[in-house]
Amino acid sequence: MTKQELAQKVAADADVSQAQAKEIIDATFDAITAELKTGGEVAVSGFGKFSVSKRAAREGRNPATGETIKIAASNGAKFSAAAALKKSLN
Repeated sequence: MTKQELAQKVAADADVSQAQAKEIIDATFDAITAELKTGGEVAVSGFGKFSVSKRAAREGRNPATGETIKIAASNGAKFSAAAALKKSLN
């Protein structure tokens, strides 16, 4: 499902215009992103939790040459599904 298809579904289910639904979706994603940038987490009851995953610096290999390279430390987004979501999928 694309963001456009999600906006169409939300618009139909919430009885709002597709433009309003897209604005709501964008605002939701922006709020989650802003919280993760500060190192926080966002927990949505019954759905799951978004958090920041810290990756330490490490050594890797260039697959083309086999040369050892240094991979810098980085942060990534992580999602952990809630038990209710997991249960609904099975």
